[in-house]
Amino acid sequence: MPAVAVVRVRGHARVRHDAVETMEMLRLNRPNHCVILPQNATTKGMLQVVKDYVTWGEVGHETVARMLFHRGEITGGGKLTDAYVKENSGHQSILSLAKAVDKGEAKLTDVKGLKPVLRLAPPRGGYRGAKISFTDGGALGYRGAEIDKLVDRMLPKPKGAK
Repeated sequence: MPAVAVVRVRGHARVRHDAVETMEMLRLNRPNHCVILPQNATTKGMLQVVKDYVTWGEVGHETVARMLFHRGEITGGGKLTDAYVKENSGHQSILSLAKAVDKGEAKLTDVKGLKPVLRLAPPRGGYRGAKISFTDGGALGYRGAEIDKLVDRMLPKPKGAK
């Protein structure tokens, strides 16, 4: 079962109390914060509670690796590196960790000292309709594999890309 990336789209104003509590449990405290979760019944239930404030979908291992490489942080403010992953987990590199997370064999919490929240930049070009569901042309709710495109817009451009 592939992992699910959840990105908070909306801010703090006029958020239902049950949604506030659920987003705290998911560690989505600010807009553009992202968490990677396993797909299970508990996660699906929590996502239904916060569907009016977040967007989510199945994320590929390449995108997970890019997110960890560019935005992975360790406690103390350091950047996540292959050497740190090798030293503090049973994985050889960020890519092997990303593949294991994608297959459901590992979680980000398996790496000691890795912060579970990825602080992404706002997407280039912005969100399309931050109060409208994805199926109606907005940014909220389930978006499936399209989450990869959104996350790519939230990560730094590769060198030389226009």
